[in-house]
Amino acid sequence: MGSCPVKSLFAKAYERMAGFMAKSYKRSYAQCGEDLIIQFIFESLKISKPTYLDIGAHHPIWLSNTYLFYENGSSGVCVEADPDCHAAIRRKRKRDICLNIGIGVDGRKHADFFIMTSRTLNTISREEAQRCQNTLVFGDQKIERIIQIPMRSIDEVMIEHFPKGANLVSLDVEGMDFDILRSLNFGRFRPEVFCVETLRCQDDGSLRKIDGLLAFMKGTGYRVYADTYINTIFVSEQAMAVLEYSRERQSR
Repeated sequence: MGSCPVKSLFAKAYERMAGFMAKSYKRSYAQCGEDLIIQFIFESLKISKPTYLDIGAHHPIWLSNTYLFYENGSSGVCVEADPDCHAAIRRKRKRDICLNIGIGVDGRKHADFFIMTSRTLNTISREEAQRCQNTLVFGDQKIERIIQIPMRSIDEVMIEHFPKGANLVSLDVEGMDFDILRSLNFGRFRPEVFCVETLRCQDDGSLRKIDGLLAFMKGTGYRVYADTYINTIFVSEQAMAVLEYSRERQSR
């Protein structure tokens, strides 16, 4: 039997619409669309496949600032101290190097790692773990278990895996973000983009930006490009100059 002309026309229209939607629809895997903002930055900088260091990766896809780039052919290094989360990332992101370590700032080779009821709150900071456990605003949080993990500095990871430098550093490590940034050798390593969790929940339930972090980044030659309230996206002065020049040319 021949096909129904009306159904054929409908099918063709549907295929065209689906194709249009697929081309125009932009999917984000990050918490507040940070990956799409960063993607726009790299497109403007003509960096088609950015390399990334994702510290505190947690999950291969969910709430990931880097999975969009992996999906588009990029690769990098994912750092995740939780062995279960690390195993999930390693299974899903086979092109990435996945390190089951913590990033330290004090030279220790091993440290206690506190696994919380909610894995997103895992931390190497005893103070942060106890605060989450004893503060009602975090809900019914408990320290489920404490394990020993190997530690490396961010400089060591950069030297070994990014001899030419990474394009993006994503940082989400409960209670340690600012300390890790301060430990980085900015004179040697100049990623074009940082995406950092800069919002901290206080014991009384209020939310406040981490004191001093924005000023520190400005002092190292980075400017705020975007802020999603939870995370701040910083761009190096050199990259920002390119972005501003590109924007001026487009506006003429």
